[in-house]
Amino acid sequence: MITLEWIKNNGHLVFEAITGSKAYGLDTATSDTDIRGVYILPKEVFYSVEYPEQVSNETNDIVYYELRRFVELLSKNNPNIMELLNVPENCVLYKHPIMDEIKQELFLSKLCEKTFANYAFTQIKKAYGLEKKIVNPMDEERKQVQDFCYVYAGRQSVPLQQFLNEGGFDEQKLGLAAVAHLKDCYNMYYSDSIAYNGIVRKEEANDVCLSSIPKGETPIGMLYFNKDGYSIYCKRHKEYWDWVDKRNEERYQTTMRHGKNYDSKNMMHVFRLLLMAKEIATEGKINVFRKDRDFLLGIKHGKFEYDELVLKAEQLKNELPDLFEQSSLQEQPDLKKINEMLIKIRKVYYEK
Repeated sequence: MITLEWIKNNGHLVFEAITGSKAYGLDTATSDTDIRGVYILPKEVFYSVEYPEQVSNETNDIVYYELRRFVELLSKNNPNIMELLNVPENCVLYKHPIMDEIKQELFLSKLCEKTFANYAFTQIKKAYGLEKKIVNPMDEERKQVQDFCYVYAGRQSVPLQQFLNEGGFDEQKLGLAAVAHLKDCYNMYYSDSIAYNGIVRKEEANDVCLSSIPKGETPIGMLYFNKDGYSIYCKRHKEYWDWVDKRNEERYQTTMRHGKNYDSKNMMHVFRLLLMAKEIATEGKINVFRKDRDFLLGIKHGKFEYDELVLKAEQLKNELPDLFEQSSLQEQPDLKKINEMLIKIRKVYYEK
């Protein structure tokens, strides 16, 4: 099995660098250290059936890409990979001389307009998606099927529990029978002597249960189970508590402190990406280390309203088409030249 340790210990690592906030110059005291690297597999592994194109640790703080995968992502102008071509020198932990063959001008192209901007606007959605979770917290104990049941009786519809309480009914003595042609509707029967199944068979059930109803029994009302609403609720409940379990607590507390109800770190990266795209078009290079640190950290610290930032981001995005059109960048990376470079690197590496 190919692991990070195996790659390093067997001398197959050709590049390793600190990336993320520390490379951007946007790190704070609580920032994590993200590391990305490139490795070249030995021949016998590279030509085998199993080709491990990338490996990482459990938290994905450290990720290494096999040379072919690395170059493939560069040729698509992937923003996270493109920035590895120009990380600050003090962030480079190791660089094999063979990596000098991989030059940013070979990959920089007008594709960056779309890849950087599209990734930026994905972050906007992530940033605002947090608001729904912050302002709509969910109890850890999940609601039950019965909470989504309503009874129509006496010309009115009332929640099941209210109906049971007002009528003094025991839920376990209820029996349900489906009503033809009415989705999720059931005639509801009650008896002290007949062994009905109740509303659900067990507490964690995800649907109501039916009973065998003797002929001649008269229903006490009609029950409607909002099954679609229950399904949506269960999905959101799971998503919410998965988010609570996995969320970055420091980022969450930052959001709570500035009270803007959006993930301000995500929004900071929206502008970093858009500004990097603008610089690629106007300067023809990737500026990883940010000279606009104060502005970007101002976003992270909640200096701006969400709607204000979205407007600024859209204005910046709308500038990009003309800037890239006027630039001298190639339309897209030249795959023929890239393949030649890739073959040359691997050939030289294997010969040595």
